[in-house]
Amino acid sequence: MVNDRHLDPNALVGEWNFERRIVDRRAEVTKRVTGTTTIEDAGDGRLRWYESGTLFDGDLELPVFRTLFIEQHDGEWAVTFEDGREFHDWAPGDDVEHLCGADTYRGRIDIDVEEATTDSQAAWSVEWTVTGPSKDYTMTTHLARSS
Repeated sequence: MVNDRHLDPNALVGEWNFERRIVDRRAEVTKRVTGTTTIEDAGDGRLRWYESGTLFDGDLELPVFRTLFIEQHDGEWAVTFEDGREFHDWAPGDDVEHLCGADTYRGRIDIDVEEATTDSQAAWSVEWTVTGPSKDYTMTTHLARSS
């Protein structure tokens, strides 16, 4: 995949289907989530990144959702939580890090730049490895443009 840290996230506006795998090393289980991600203009210069889906954990099925925003800070794009707290730089192709209490989130967004802007079959991925006193898991999400 060709990545570009400066890819304008507006190239991802639209609806995406996603499959997520969560490998929890501490609990020795693998969970999965399927759902939809919508990236849309929030009307205030930001992009709203909304995910909704179903978490499958053994026989348990739970609805899950979250809202993030992608916004510019001093000319550079960044991802923030719904409440405005900073999450990480918008840096496709580069490793990013987020400290959350005693836990460390190390992540990476991979986007095929050409496909993201021209192909209805575009795909991208997000991976987080989380370690700390209470967490030890890897979460991998694959997204494909909805037809």
